[in-house]
Amino acid sequence: MSDDQAPVQFTLPASAGGSLEVLVAGPQDGMPMVFHHGTPGGVAVYEPMVVDAARRGLRTVLYGRPGYGRSTPRPGRQVADAAGDVATILAELGARQFVTAGWSGGGPHALACACLLHGRCLAAASISGIAPFKADGLDWMLGMAEENVGEFGMALAGEQELGTLLSQLGPVLRDMTPDELVPGMGGLLSDADVAAGSGEFGAYLAASFRAGLSGGIAGWRDDDLAFIRDWGFALAVPGGAAPVSVWQGDQDNMVPLAHGQWLARHVPAARFHLLAGAGHLAPPYGQVFDDLLELAGAR
Repeated sequence: MSDDQAPVQFTLPASAGGSLEVLVAGPQDGMPMVFHHGTPGGVAVYEPMVVDAARRGLRTVLYGRPGYGRSTPRPGRQVADAAGDVATILAELGARQFVTAGWSGGGPHALACACLLHGRCLAAASISGIAPFKADGLDWMLGMAEENVGEFGMALAGEQELGTLLSQLGPVLRDMTPDELVPGMGGLLSDADVAAGSGEFGAYLAASFRAGLSGGIAGWRDDDLAFIRDWGFALAVPGGAAPVSVWQGDQDNMVPLAHGQWLARHVPAARFHLLAGAGHLAPPYGQVFDDLLELAGAR
């Protein structure tokens, strides 16, 4: 990566109070591609993704949701609040229009931008992203690994119960080395994910855990609680949102295939990309970005 595309990391005041941790990498004159990390996660660079974006003229913008890393916790936040945080970051960068992608727990936050920043968000991608908890016709936890079922069961039991569980799990994930990732994640990883978890994406994931959980589990806790509550925006707004693509592997133990299928049916005119034989890890970011640019009409 050339010097003028090297990552620049900073914090800035959030409109809702506190601060946001941000990292920008790629061509300075490129269209921003705002990436929403998974749950838990934080500001860490997955270089193949940044390179894929830069080759397409996209400037990668990463930020930590409130409570992760150096981003100030914001208890009670909704998924919808991501749109305001992204608008604040874009104002700092002097950018108006952008595309966005969210992986795993970041998926709903990318959809928030598509629905609430219409006219500014030109296209959005949900990659292995969850559906709303009260989605009609969806058995939300069916097919999830036991670890996820237990975690969201504690979220439903209450904030205190969830906090107790995550306070035990947080230090383990925070200190996990890349070599410990695959055995440490147990049933969360399907057979399709084992190879990805052992490679460069696994090293990125360990770095993301470390960055996001460096200040505690507030971001993780507030993500989980936001997922099972009202997201704060409507998905079914024909013509009132940016175009959306939904990417989903059929061997995903963390976010089952049914979630992607539900989103594809309920997000107006969504493009659905079934990743046959794929699990949760190491999405095909180059393909995602090509599709985003095509949807945005900027290819």
